Amino acid sequence: MAKIKKKGESGAAKNYITRNQALKKLQVTLAEFRRLCILKGIFPRQPRHIKRANKGSTAPTTFYYAKDIAYLMHEPVLQAFREHKAFAKKVNRAIARREWFAAKNMDENRPQYRLDHIIKERYPTFVDSLRDLDDALSMLFLFSNIPSSRNIAPEITSHCARLCTEWQLYVMRTRCLRKVFLSIKGIYFQAVVHGQEITWLVPYMFTQQIPTDVDFRVMMTFLELYQTLMGFVLFKLYAEENLVYPPKLDEDKDNQEAGFGSLLLTPANADVLLKEENGRPVNEVAEAAASNALLRKDGKKLSARDVKRQIASLSKSAPQDEEDSDEAMPSLDTEVDPEAEAQETGEFIPQPSKTAPADELTTLDDLQDNQGEDAAPTLFSRYVFFISRECPRSVIEFILRSFGALPSNIGWDPVAGAGSQVDENDERITHHIIDRPAENSKQFKHPGRRVYVQPQWVVDCVNRRTLLPTDPYRPGQALPPHLSPFVDDREVARRGGYVPTEAQEALGMEMEPADEDEEDEEEEEAAAPADTDASTERPALQALLEDPLDAGLLEAAELEAEMAGGEDALVDLRKQYTAARKAAQKKQRKEVAPLSEEAEARDMAKTLLSNKQRKLYNRIGNSASKVSDEKQRLLAKKKQLKKKAAK
Repeated sequence: MAKIKKKGESGAAKNYITRNQALKKLQVTLAEFRRLCILKGIFPRQPRHIKRANKGSTAPTTFYYAKDIAYLMHEPVLQAFREHKAFAKKVNRAIARREWFAAKNMDENRPQYRLDHIIKERYPTFVDSLRDLDDALSMLFLFSNIPSSRNIAPEITSHCARLCTEWQLYVMRTRCLRKVFLSIKGIYFQAVVHGQEITWLVPYMFTQQIPTDVDFRVMMTFLELYQTLMGFVLFKLYAEENLVYPPKLDEDKDNQEAGFGSLLLTPANADVLLKEENGRPVNEVAEAAASNALLRKDGKKLSARDVKRQIASLSKSAPQDEEDSDEAMPSLDTEVDPEAEAQETGEFIPQPSKTAPADELTTLDDLQDNQGEDAAPTLFSRYVFFISRECPRSVIEFILRSFGALPSNIGWDPVAGAGSQVDENDERITHHIIDRPAENSKQFKHPGRRVYVQPQWVVDCVNRRTLLPTDPYRPGQALPPHLSPFVDDREVARRGGYVPTEAQEALGMEMEPADEDEEDEEEEEAAAPADTDASTERPALQALLEDPLDAGLLEAAELEAEMAGGEDALVDLRKQYTAARKAAQKKQRKEVAPLSEEAEARDMAKTLLSNKQRKLYNRIGNSASKVSDEKQRLLAKKKQLKKKAAK
């Protein structure tokens, strides 16, 4: 006999569990349950039949998969929460008894837990972790710029800043940065690592106002997970570049706000170069170790030529004595000598210019010598930059070095921090980045021949993959429109969306006939005074302008104009008639919009659709109409701005 199923013991009632039931089953508080779900990636589920899942009740309830809750019962972090709860009780009891030594001893030995196993579970492959790096980086950069408070310890801020700096150092070294966009929310960056596009947001360096309605407990849980994830990712990326992770921190430079220069790079096989083995020379030992240990990214062994190049680059940084090994290690802000690299590979690498002729920096033909994707990583390699103190030094330095600028060719005001290798009065400076009003002419008088540009010039050059002319970006000039590189203007135009005029010109697209209405209005405004002057003497002209679609009135108005003023009057008449006719036709099209054959066929086909298909079709049409409405709104705003600028 078949077993009789009872109500509430199978189906949705068995597959789902409410949040209160989950709390009782796990024996945790609501805050601990939320924290556990964030770390493990478990989120609420919506059953198809809520009444069946809730055993007949229709009350609003939060549901989870029963198998997810059973999975949490064996989580090591859950046991760590219980140990921490017991630890907190013991500390509170010792404090209540005024046993200060015992409380301090217990606090120093508080239970710890790790999230390594969770990272391995949630990201089985390295590519999976890179795909989830957008939110992690944005969160880390946010907390690195938030001032310390009662909810945010100083150690958290410094740790986030350290992780962000290590990530930027990797991006600068591999030159994988692709896009930069200055928005109202902050600065968007996009890099390509292992074929994955990673986009993150960096807030501006303004005074942060911490909102009062933010649940920092939830954000701190996410931050704890992202810090562990970022540590795993950076370790892997640094290992691929044959670097030791974490990089060594120079505390003296860090205290002087040296930025990227405070972190030092140590090659992973540098210890081989510091000693001899069995009396053999250092180069032979290094060559043997490199041939056995070094592998390319595809897993194959390096060739003899690659090994020699690696040894040559490491030998230059190897110290003579073991005692000076830490001081002689190259730092992450140290690049390979371009001349030595060119001699070894036989390739041409542009050198930083010793002088900066003003003529070469102000014409587009001379500037556009590095173009295309291949030349983008070396876009700024031949120039020397100085960053004024009002500009965000860390952001601009990061962009410049990501696209070829050497650390020795970037300087800044000492107020912005230590480590500047270019003085403000250095004659080698080619570009002086400044973001202040052009009120005092003395601030633009420095020795040498340089150009003064606003920070947007750097970003626009990066997005356009070429060096743009500097005249539109000089201090005091109205900057060109800053277009987002994350928007595909061709695709937007194909879908009927709004495409700025500057983007149409840059892409070589045909200009949209969106300015005809403006021309019509201008013609109407130009023709209006003539109409009022001639209305009393030429009644045929007045009648024609009131009804420009009547051909009989046109003939009478032409005879009247010929008798009144000859050929000149006829020319004026034709101009006024053309403008009035366009306005009348436009008004007629708005009032009467007959359906075309295609539209009629489309309406007939809609009647044959099912109810579900018709709703989907209408939803698609609504989205298209929203795009069209947004386009018309932006065009109207553009028209108003033009009129305001003309006044």
